[in-house]
Amino acid sequence: TECVSGCVCPEGLFDDGRGGCVEEKDCPCVHNNQWYSSGQKITVDCNTCTCQKGVWSCTDNVCYGTCMIYGSGHYITFDGKFYDFDGNCEYVATQDFCGDKNSSGSFSIITENVPCGTTGVTCSKAIKMFLGKTELKLENKEYKEIQRDVGDDVVYWNRTVGLYLVIEASNGVMLIWDKKTTVFIKLSPDYKGKVCGLCGNFDDKSNNDFTTRSGLQEPNALKFGNSWKQSPMCPDVTQEIKPCDLKPHRKSWAEKECSIIQSEVFKICHSKVDPAPFYEACVHDACSCDSGGDCECFCSAVAAYAQECTKAEACVFWRTPDICPIFCDYYN
Repeated sequence: TECVSGCVCPEGLFDDGRGGCVEEKDCPCVHNNQWYSSGQKITVDCNTCTCQKGVWSCTDNVCYGTCMIYGSGHYITFDGKFYDFDGNCEYVATQDFCGDKNSSGSFSIITENVPCGTTGVTCSKAIKMFLGKTELKLENKEYKEIQRDVGDDVVYWNRTVGLYLVIEASNGVMLIWDKKTTVFIKLSPDYKGKVCGLCGNFDDKSNNDFTTRSGLQEPNALKFGNSWKQSPMCPDVTQEIKPCDLKPHRKSWAEKECSIIQSEVFKICHSKVDPAPFYEACVHDACSCDSGGDCECFCSAVAAYAQECTKAEACVFWRTPDICPIFCDYYN
């Protein structure tokens, strides 16, 4: 009969989290700390989710997996594990020859790491892609094809998309290379749980990604990485290099430049993709590239975060005429 102070919705209505009261059918949903109204759709990987009565209803398509290798030894596995491994050798990034004696395997991707700068860190310089009897070698901004005697015929095609060279094979393997130190490997869902190497095993669980060549699980990134070297002649990596400790005069410059990742520029992405590991990787790379190309290392590190943001539906326009410009007319 009279007004009573308090914060409650009238009977039959629900608090919408934004200070209003709505009917159940109009309840909003939350994703990555953002509110979405009833009926709104978002894309997560290759699935579409629709907000219905406060709950997400998603399609259940099986998605391609992506592994990213960039800068001086930063890896994000197919299952999303972020780690660093800095070795001077050739390593198996991913392959489907994984211990099962009956499986012949249809592909293998090898990354060759070489020192970049004087601190001892390494960058992926050349990539070898074995598809059946074809070997592709990507190096110095171009690629060449070598035909071998063994293996099946696997058809592949290549195209240039903006900054990237894309190689796509008929067996569901795709490689995207920025012609510098960043490479993305995409695999079709058929390979789930059937691959091995530095990119993990693509079984949707990140806690078992550190599986060595002999099938053991390692807690340590160095032992795991060493097990995937191609040549036993290469030395094992025994310690993680900290380039900013070796070059303290570069540290403040690196932190200042890389702060763009944690700044307002990327604000819409922060709740969707944690910027911390990308910022750390950026500082590491900006400290380490001290023999020319230091801006290139910095730009690749920021571009890696921007790429993850784009995947999470947060488009960020971070390049300017002063920061990592791209001459669009040339690339178009």
